[in-house]
Amino acid sequence: MRFAQTEMFPWLWAVAVLGIFLLWGSRRKIKIIEKFAETQLVSEIAANFSSRKEKVKRFLILFICILSIIALARPQWGFEWREVKRQGLDILVAMDTSKSMLTEDVKPNRLERTKLAVQDLIKKLKGDRIGLIAFAGDAFLVCPLTVDYGGFLLSLNEVDTNTIPRGGTAIARAIDEAMKAYTSTPGQYKALIIVTDGENLEGDPLKVAQEAKAKGMKIYCVGIGTEEGELIRVKNEQNEYEFLKDAQGNFVKSRLNEDLLQKIALETGGVYVRASGAEFGLDLIYDQELSKLEKREIESKMEKKYHEHFQIPLGLAILLLIVETCLSTRKNKYV
Repeated sequence: MRFAQTEMFPWLWAVAVLGIFLLWGSRRKIKIIEKFAETQLVSEIAANFSSRKEKVKRFLILFICILSIIALARPQWGFEWREVKRQGLDILVAMDTSKSMLTEDVKPNRLERTKLAVQDLIKKLKGDRIGLIAFAGDAFLVCPLTVDYGGFLLSLNEVDTNTIPRGGTAIARAIDEAMKAYTSTPGQYKALIIVTDGENLEGDPLKVAQEAKAKGMKIYCVGIGTEEGELIRVKNEQNEYEFLKDAQGNFVKSRLNEDLLQKIALETGGVYVRASGAEFGLDLIYDQELSKLEKREIESKMEKKYHEHFQIPLGLAILLLIVETCLSTRKNKYV
């Protein structure tokens, strides 16, 4: 026998406390009665009162509580093997981790805001596999496609601007890394979400996007930042904040490049969304686009299906409750 809800058993301590309270109350009642009158007089005054039946009622209350807790713990015994099929989508999230993602035109900054949005996206997934790609001047599959959302979030939290040693922004490399990750996935189930400010510094992302489309991948782009842009605040070797400068000593200002991201999404049949303070865009992409795609069978395995038997202790508890309610403490109910 096993119990599906073992966390209910600590409540048995509450039953023990109840038993102690009932015993204490019974003894206190006897002492109060003894102060009221002599034992012989009490037996004459309450000739029809049955202390034995009163004790039985107390024990019934205890048994009812114990049986109720056992029922809530869901006792199970006996099982059968059943085939369980899991259906869902495969979603890769490519996250820009270049220095420009430290820009604070989106609070607290572009990178941290992206992490928070991806965490919110995880809450919507129900059996879908999700993977994470970090990219800057290069791209790396940080977390392969998985339904282990806890493990995915651990990988997400570890991502920062030092994850990819090579600086710059190469969106093409992120798309290429996604195609490699989707090698064994059927064409109609490939989805890539790119979150970036769109400042591509090398490669031809449109050309690679065409290759991705030929392999059945849809690319959805989320542009983060503002068109006006802002200076990039970074930490120096003394662990102090300063604004990023280029090789000529000029301050670097990062701006959102929506035009490129729109073209990438349009090229593959995806959509482009600009992230705002209230609506980041990932929820919109999932609700209006991804959730409507045909789901595929991700996993099929045999699982034990245990037979539930909570009805037995529950039925006994109800029966004892009826008995306790109907049981009188009178010796003779007709007197």
